[in-house]
Amino acid sequence: MRFFRVPKFLRWNYRNGIWQGRKSEVYLTFDDGPHPLVTPWVLDLLEKHRVHATFFCIGVNVDSNLELFQRISDAGHAVGNHTMFHERGWHTTTSHYIESVIQAKKHIHSSLFRPPYGSLTFRQFKKLKTLGFKVVFWSWISYDFDQNCPQEEILQQAKRIKGGDILVFHDSEKAKFNLEGVLEKIIVELKQKGLKFSTIA
Repeated sequence: MRFFRVPKFLRWNYRNGIWQGRKSEVYLTFDDGPHPLVTPWVLDLLEKHRVHATFFCIGVNVDSNLELFQRISDAGHAVGNHTMFHERGWHTTTSHYIESVIQAKKHIHSSLFRPPYGSLTFRQFKKLKTLGFKVVFWSWISYDFDQNCPQEEILQQAKRIKGGDILVFHDSEKAKFNLEGVLEKIIVELKQKGLKFSTIA
């Protein structure tokens, strides 16, 4: 079973993280880039619809795609830290995890942070907060990375998106097929609902 919307009880331990925004707005976010085959397509689509998003980038991907990373910022989008090597918090020591975040910060000058897989221990969470990071989670995830998830299911679940929601997509090769099939339709539908797209501050 896929949970497109995060159950409220899962938010309790990390209630000082960012889970939602203002009710009149929605927040597109993209994880795991920049990717040379996917991120340019995403940026072109966002420009076409005149909406801005927040990109949570992996440090090693930034390192190998510096011009593309610069294009994200130049287009007025926000950027955030997604660790250096996409570590899963529950399977990583706190010292190694924090070291990865700090290493990525050398490339990604932002106080925004999103844990890969949404996975981090409470100790890691507290340490990140102490270091001044805003830990950003989400309220709705697209499952674009799941190649067994039908696009029709994603689009059906997207009808439940409401104001204040932080949405997760991925500018990654694994997500490319689903992303190209659903993203524009979701943007158009949310605009028709009168929702404004904003970046996470």
